Amino acid sequence: MELPYAEPFRIKMVEEIRQSTREERENWLKEAKFNLFNLKSSQVFIDLLTDSGTGAMSDRQWGALMTGDESYAGSRSFEQLHNTVQNITGFKYLLPTHQGRAAENVLFSVLVKDGDVIPGNSHFDTTKGHIEIRKAHAIDCTIDEAFDINDLHPFKGNINLEKLEEVYKSHPKEQIPFCLITITCNSSGGQPVSLENMKAVKELSDQYGIPVFFDSARFAENAYFIKKREAGQENRSIKEICKEMFSYGEGMTMSSKKDGLVNIGGFIALNNEEVFRKASNFTIIYEGFITYGGMAGRDMAALAVGLDEATEFAYLESRISQVEYLGNKLIEYGIPVQKPIGGHAVFIDSLNFLPNVPREEYPAQTLGLEIYKEAGIRTVEIGTLLADRDPETRENRYPKLELVRLAIPRRTYTNNHMDYIAAGVKNVYERRDEISKGYNITWEPEILRHFTVHLEEA
Repeated sequence: MELPYAEPFRIKMVEEIRQSTREERENWLKEAKFNLFNLKSSQVFIDLLTDSGTGAMSDRQWGALMTGDESYAGSRSFEQLHNTVQNITGFKYLLPTHQGRAAENVLFSVLVKDGDVIPGNSHFDTTKGHIEIRKAHAIDCTIDEAFDINDLHPFKGNINLEKLEEVYKSHPKEQIPFCLITITCNSSGGQPVSLENMKAVKELSDQYGIPVFFDSARFAENAYFIKKREAGQENRSIKEICKEMFSYGEGMTMSSKKDGLVNIGGFIALNNEEVFRKASNFTIIYEGFITYGGMAGRDMAALAVGLDEATEFAYLESRISQVEYLGNKLIEYGIPVQKPIGGHAVFIDSLNFLPNVPREEYPAQTLGLEIYKEAGIRTVEIGTLLADRDPETRENRYPKLELVRLAIPRRTYTNNHMDYIAAGVKNVYERRDEISKGYNITWEPEILRHFTVHLEEA
């Protein structure tokens, strides 16, 4: 008989987690002002809030921690990281930061000014926050297929070239500092961008003299989908595909807490020396000296190993097939999810799941809270709360999709956990007709409200 699939690793250490009672969870939610970010980790059984910094490191990475060079300037660990990033991406210059949003802060301090527009494919929350806090505007040019959860388009993260060219035609070149391609595109459901689309975006942008940059947090997962889905790519290695992907851009920001397989860290990688010099000054101001930039030497050493491991097919097949396993379980139970299943998470369509909850009462947040009450599983809302208010009108922005993201940490949970998650969501789905009220906001910050918002039952 054909041998079944088995994970390409074995488990060396475990961490105990505790299941709570429904009564405990309901009380904890009230104390947390119905914001899942406010829960303590000890109050969560399975934590799917994010895949950022929540994965398990390998023995090679733990070994690298012990050999980290903590020199303030010019450390050996920086050299290791610089060489690894250059080998994988082809970019000449590297600026480490303590995480991805810090990389955005440094780079956007150089490139983004009041009145600018930055087109791209569904910019994520911190990206949009860093744009809007500078009084600039993010313009979503994602293909329309991304917003139909049942459309099986293999590259729903793609940029619509007609939408992009309309931005280029309707704004002066001086107001468009760059086009941003997010790989994979988190906000549209962890969906990949094809090589063909990246190349076309680059060619169109070159015609108008607009640089292309990448938000690269999940670039390795994007390369995996290219290998699996794009014609002519099946025989190439992940590292070969990565090198071509980044050849279509001038630079990248990276949250290393995703496809870097570490618990903290990020970086900027560039080819443009002038931008590098300017960004170096902001790195020193905001982060640290340019050869550590907010990261310890040991963390840079672990990241160098993690980037190498994350761009190997065997690891990616194990990681993404587990996400697909959960997604297929939910589809089997009739749960409306974004299809095809994304690389790092399964995204549930709350508008179809909870059609009786008004949009102004935040159905995605409501569903996330119900899943927690049911099974102790923490998820995150990718909907109206995250979309925030329009910075000028201060009205709610209602996105085309109201999603609940089940983000799977890397190398952390087993498929038994996936079965438990699916059963918990199924139990909520079976009583969905009983859920007709959501939540109202009692307090919110000026920007990025979903992290700290306070809610009450409607």
